[in-house]
Parts: sequence; structure tokens; C-alpha cells
Amino acid sequence: MFTGLIQSLGQIEHRDREQIVIRCPDLRNKLALGDSVAVNGVCLTVAKLTASGFVADISPETLNRSNLGDSNSMPVNLELALAVGDRLGGHFVTGHIDGIGTLIESKMQGGAWEMSFHALASVGHYIVFKGSICVNGISLTVASCNDDGTYFSVAVIPHTYQNTNLSYLRSGSKVNLESDVLGKYVEKFLRLGSHTVREPNGSPAEITADFLAEHGWEYT
Repeated sequence: MFTGLIQSLGQIEHRDREQIVIRCPDLRNKLALGDSVAVNGVCLTVAKLTASGFVADISPETLNRSNLGDSNSMPVNLELALAVGDRLGGHFVTGHIDGIGTLIESKMQGGAWEMSFHALASVGHYIVFKGSICVNGISLTVASCNDDGTYFSVAVIPHTYQNTNLSYLRSGSKVNLESDVLGKYVEKFLRLGSHTVREPNGSPAEITADFLAEHGWEYT
């Protein structure tokens, strides 16, 4: 689990269909075998440590669903996994990319950078006005969006713009998108029926006042 607050920029030194090598001297001393690291928002596991970074195994699914398979020299955003007791400064980020988006435009507006993106409908379905969206591993707030979420914009403060790879993006650049996991759970509950839960034996149980009281709910 991550928060979407980038801790360092790294560089991809090598990549093939099975492994990726990340150079990140700033974080090297904080890494251990088996650690989870978000690379452009993709949760990867440290399989091997190098003198200046780490090696992670990577699957075809990850390469196909994210921009880690792109052949460019752009730095990657890095974040170590959230530790128990850490401050949650962004929002809950799983590191499981929903799809790739595309930068439409980036411009300075009133002291901040206004960046607009195109998203696939499958991702845009969960993008809502003033909701959270993770772009290349960065927790951002949706400043505006169309009804289906396939177009959205964010306001990026100078600190975030200068200390992440957002400053390297150009019109048409691909970005990894992860929508807010809370929206996915809400959708599932609504789709399956919000008035039905399951007993231990698997049979449906209607949510009533008596059911809530039986399971410890206290009315105030």
C-alpha cells in the first residue's frame, strides 16, 4: 500500500520482458530484499539489490498495462511502501494500474501547473470531480472532468511538478493511471445489491435494524 507521495526519482538502467533494473541512489540504503516499491505507480518487489538500486521481476501484464515498457529515458517516480504509523498525506494507492492515460496539455495557471489528460472509459468511470486520481504514482485531486471521466484535469503545485517526472511530460506522453479503490468497492456493492449480505453459511441476510443490533451496531 502506498500514499502517492513521491520520495525520489529513479532511472531505468535495463529492461527486458522479465526484469527491470532501477537506479535510485537516494533510496538504496532504505531498501531490503522483498520490499515493495512503487515505480511510476506500479507496485514492484525488490528481487535483488545493486550498488545503486534494485532489480525487480516484471510480467507481460505489467508491461502491457503500464508505461514501464516504453522505450524512453524519462525518470521514474519512486515511493516506498507505507509503514504502519506513517502519515497518510495523499490517498490509499494500491500500486495496481488500471490503464494508461495521455497528457493533452500542460500550462502554468495562477502559480500552479494545470495538466489535462485523456483516460480510457474503463478508468474514467471512476474519475469524479474533486476525487483522487493517481498519475504516474502521484496522488492528485481532480480539478475538472467530463461526465464519463475520459477527460480530466489536475492542478499541480510547483514543488510536485519539479520533484516528479511530471515536468518531463509533453503532449501525447503516456501516464499510468490508478483510480481511487474506494470507488470500485462502492460500485461493486451497488451492483450486487446494497441490501444483501451473506451469513457464514452463504445464505443471504437482509440488513435490518435487528440484524445491525445483533452484530453489535449501537444507535445513538
